[in-house]
Amino acid sequence: MESPSIPQDKATARLYEAGTGGNGKVLHGASPATRSGEVSTTGLHDEALGVRDPGTPDMPAWLRDVQKHIQTHGEGMVELNGTTLGEESPSQASMDAALSSLRDAMQAVGAEARVLRSRPATRDSRASTDVWVRCRPGEGEVLEVHVAVIGNVDSGKSTLVGVLTHAALDDGRGSARARVFTHGHEQSTGRTSSIGQHSICLDASGTFLNDAQYRPSTASDYVARAAKIITLVDLAGHTKYFKTTASGLTGHLPDYAAVVIGANAGVIGMCKEHLGVALALQIPTFFVVTKVDLAPAHVAKHSLETLTTILKHPSIRKKPFMIRSMDDVITCAKHLHTSNLAPIFVTSCVSGAGLDLIRTFLDLLPQRHQWSTKRAEGAQFMINEVFGVPGVGTVVSGTVRSGVIVPGSVLALGPDVSDGTFKPCAVKSVHFKRLPVDHVVAGQTASLALKKVKRSGVRRGMILADPGLHCSAGWEFEAEIAVLTHSTTIQTRYQAVIHCEAVRQSAQVVGMDRDRLRSGDRATVRFRFLQHPEYLTPGARFVFREGKTKGVGRVVGFADEKRKA
Repeated sequence: MESPSIPQDKATARLYEAGTGGNGKVLHGASPATRSGEVSTTGLHDEALGVRDPGTPDMPAWLRDVQKHIQTHGEGMVELNGTTLGEESPSQASMDAALSSLRDAMQAVGAEARVLRSRPATRDSRASTDVWVRCRPGEGEVLEVHVAVIGNVDSGKSTLVGVLTHAALDDGRGSARARVFTHGHEQSTGRTSSIGQHSICLDASGTFLNDAQYRPSTASDYVARAAKIITLVDLAGHTKYFKTTASGLTGHLPDYAAVVIGANAGVIGMCKEHLGVALALQIPTFFVVTKVDLAPAHVAKHSLETLTTILKHPSIRKKPFMIRSMDDVITCAKHLHTSNLAPIFVTSCVSGAGLDLIRTFLDLLPQRHQWSTKRAEGAQFMINEVFGVPGVGTVVSGTVRSGVIVPGSVLALGPDVSDGTFKPCAVKSVHFKRLPVDHVVAGQTASLALKKVKRSGVRRGMILADPGLHCSAGWEFEAEIAVLTHSTTIQTRYQAVIHCEAVRQSAQVVGMDRDRLRSGDRATVRFRFLQHPEYLTPGARFVFREGKTKGVGRVVGFADEKRKA
């Protein structure tokens, strides 16, 4: 096994460079939801919102703006500012009065405000108080943030997920990971082979509701009391399950990616592959170095130094930030989505070191996508899994991409495998995290029971959409791609597996603007699906793979004929 060093991490740098053009900026035409500095946040970090004097005339108007924001987005961070020393500075009584006014205003809209930290004024900075505000359960939509957990095999991903979701430390012999495994062979090998979704439930005050008695079968009891849910998407680390991990990174629309690194092993193997793909897909990442109780001090130090060196590589240009205190956690949570910060947590799932910092960080992470603006659009549901439930019928699970879905909704299901058309079907019931609900909104994962639909007629990658959207599927699409790793050359008639959101299907290159492509090259390519037409959205990012070949791309257009139903 190669020792971790900069030369062998050129592939990782190339992965990121492919997705950013080597300058930290996304591919031309990327959607606003993924553009650096323009990512949606539920926090209020605007300098104009600073409160200098609670008695000023604009105070009521400012509070109304905060109320409107919280009612729309569900949560946010409010900063109460003082003035720089040397100027007129508000008294502590004035700051306390401002905080009291804020709490009263939030109480009026069914939200709770809690102080995260207070900092005194200095000659270079103002006095400030950071306040976190969140709607109570029942007062607004339940917020859901998706975090993909990636990293090399045996780095401790499932153990970390088990400890965070079950509020119980690991015994050092796999007790934590055993709580989250799905299949028998995962229990016997200790390795994840599927995509697991596990929930962390929080109330309006930031208290973790999960306890030692938490079980997936009883998750609905915790969800019913939650104001926010962190969905940890546990992905496989072994190289032979990369297709499963690629599907998780593209199909589950993660807001963030947690790269788990074993302190005793460092940045090796699939960790570099996963990190590179996450960076190329423009998913904000943070890092969790586990097993610090197991690794010798010099080995753990070398692992951290190697990670820091990789992140500082000119093609990646991330800023490593070691998290040592709650103040560091708040700083990173405020700026993770708008900067090149790379928070690094050092933890142990056996001793519990560093876990409190991770929990607080997850609590403060905002939704990355502007789901609140998509709720007014036509309903669209992306299907990730299909089940046949005795006594219920066909059940599909996935993510609501836009609109609102209620029981009784008549949606168009497609594209059909045989002819690529969309056919009407009715939704019998709706479940959110195993809890029966009367509706689900954009940004939430859900399970829908379909009426009079055969299990064989539904597959992963299909969608349910409002008939008014007039969705149609096609065989061909155009994309801007970047080849990450390939041993020879890519020409027309080259075939690879496309992972685009929930779609996973082989496609053939039928045209490109260059004669041939090699590792590191970029081009505009036309793909044609080999088995059946698919529904894709413009701007969607995807991963393509074939053997050891990997690449990333973005959908930019469609053939004229293929957008016909």
